[in-house]
Amino acid sequence: MRSTFSGLEIAKRSLFSQQTALQTTGHNIANTNTKGYSRQVVNLVASRPLEAVGMSSSAVPGQIGQGVEFSAINRIRERFLDSQFYNENKNYGDWSVRQDTLEKLETIMNEPSDTSIRTVMEKFWNSWQELSKAPENLTARAVVKENALALTDAFNHVSGQLSDLNSDLTENIKVKATQIDTMLNQIVSLNKEIRRVEGLGNDANDLRDQRDLLADDLSKMINIKVTDTANGYNITMGNTGLVTGPTLNANVDSDFLEDAVTSGELTSGEVRGLIDSRDNVVASFQKQLDTMVKTLVEGDVKVTLPAGSVLRAGTDLNPSAAPVTLSADTEVTVKGINGLHQLGYSLNGDITSPGEPFFTLKDGATEFSAASITVNPKITKNVENIASSLRTFNDTDGTTKVVKGNNGLALLLSGLSTKSFNFDPANTGETVLNGGTIDEFFRAFVGEIGVQSQEAQRQASNQKLLVDQVDSRRQSVSGVSLDEEMANMIKYQHAYNAAARSMTSFDECLDKVINGMGVVGR
Repeated sequence: MRSTFSGLEIAKRSLFSQQTALQTTGHNIANTNTKGYSRQVVNLVASRPLEAVGMSSSAVPGQIGQGVEFSAINRIRERFLDSQFYNENKNYGDWSVRQDTLEKLETIMNEPSDTSIRTVMEKFWNSWQELSKAPENLTARAVVKENALALTDAFNHVSGQLSDLNSDLTENIKVKATQIDTMLNQIVSLNKEIRRVEGLGNDANDLRDQRDLLADDLSKMINIKVTDTANGYNITMGNTGLVTGPTLNANVDSDFLEDAVTSGELTSGEVRGLIDSRDNVVASFQKQLDTMVKTLVEGDVKVTLPAGSVLRAGTDLNPSAAPVTLSADTEVTVKGINGLHQLGYSLNGDITSPGEPFFTLKDGATEFSAASITVNPKITKNVENIASSLRTFNDTDGTTKVVKGNNGLALLLSGLSTKSFNFDPANTGETVLNGGTIDEFFRAFVGEIGVQSQEAQRQASNQKLLVDQVDSRRQSVSGVSLDEEMANMIKYQHAYNAAARSMTSFDECLDKVINGMGVVGR
């Protein structure tokens, strides 16, 4: 005999199943804009049917269906697309950091502009040209001094900004290390919680979404490989294990990440971009700028001393004990601006003391660089110490005096702007140019910044397109479509209403059986 109440049980199962589907649809709609959320679907299956009741076997053909039930609430996610996203995201993180660093370098160099180093340097050379027109004019000498101070200030300022950028990159590496360590700890905690929840037979879909979102963010910072196991995610960086299920294998700090770059384990990601930007990009341009300053001040350069020039005694060009007057134009090699300036004579009339260098080092510095260069304090205090003459004469009383109106040295100094310097005397190959003018060298390494910046921008743009493309494919699989969810909502709502109407029908039947049957003849 068939059960009188089986129809009610079928309707009840249908109500519960459709209600769960409606709740899941509402959950999807509520999380339409939630980052990292994967849509969920209820897996509806037919309940196990029963054979009709009989003493040995039923004579009724077929089986009696028991309605519907849901076996699981599944999260829609494609692991292959996640792996693709991690691979593209790490390269995007690397190039985006490089692009940002190079754009900051372009801003620091500020070329071309009215306040750039090149403009200040041009004014410095021009001031020497103006001084050559009036060697005894103190105002012209003051202009030379002020332009020299502006030039050294520009070098100092740019060097300081490069140092600040270097420090910022180092600090960002520490911040990223803290973020990575925090994320790894969170993934370990989620591994434990997901295992506990799913061990009880439940679906930890939302916890899995949180874990995948952490992996997405982590993949932009460092190169990772994610393996899903029964114990949770195993995460590695190269051959270095970071997480194994419920176990954290590494405590990440800045030293750990820098060692990983050295060992070749950290190959891409934002952290690799930060370390490479600091140790290679910024350091390289800082070195180029320092090389330019050092060469400008004391680098080998050939100049032609005019006939009649008087060489001081006891110098590299005149090691004898008495001054030497050149009888013809003579080409010599001097040590940059300082070497040339020390050949000349100033308005103070001193012809016996060694010539003064034009630039000196700041206190505590050992060699010339963009950060250490400064104008000789003797010149800043008294512009008469600026040398502009190359000649002396014997006065009527037999004393040797400076020809203060001679402009030979001022002309030579202004002409250094067109002279070729040797920027790499040791042939290291580390400079952007081996030889050329100061302006050509500066333009070359500023141009190098521009070229590298364009390349970084192109690579970052390409990687962003690839990341967006993969993420779009992921969203087409895992993302919530409001149109689809609204259609599902209507479908499940109608099914729920029909199940409720079915239960009402069975209730009416039972009411007839219970209250209306068996009363005949009463």
